[in-house]
Amino acid sequence: MKRLFLAFILLAVSTAVVWAEDGAQATFKTRVHDFGVIKEEGGPVSVEFEFTNTGKKPLLIVDATASCGCTRPEYPTNPIKPGKKGKIKVTYSPLGRPGAFRKTVKVRTNASDHRVNLIIEGTVQPAKHK
Repeated sequence: MKRLFLAFILLAVSTAVVWAEDGAQATFKTRVHDFGVIKEEGGPVSVEFEFTNTGKKPLLIVDATASCGCTRPEYPTNPIKPGKKGKIKVTYSPLGRPGAFRKTVKVRTNASDHRVNLIIEGTVQPAKHK
């Protein structure tokens, strides 16, 4: 009975590994962007995180959510074919938020790793009041 159980576990693990290798895969050029110092009165700033589907099946971005309302992600809703590129645009609004910031955008996909965290950071220079 123990051998049968062990064989079942090994089969399940090997099947999961093979499935993961044959699925979609989001490979990002970078997962962190530092805006440096930005001006509070300068308005929103944006960055595009570029990725490639390095898997063998179409990649679907299921959802992208920001850690706060000051950060807005935009992502493709159509599947990304194997070998093709896509972009997730992240916009940060510095108004009323002087000081250092570090925000996370959680991206859910149909890829084998399912979740990816993208990070934006920087420092907001306070507006000069007259």
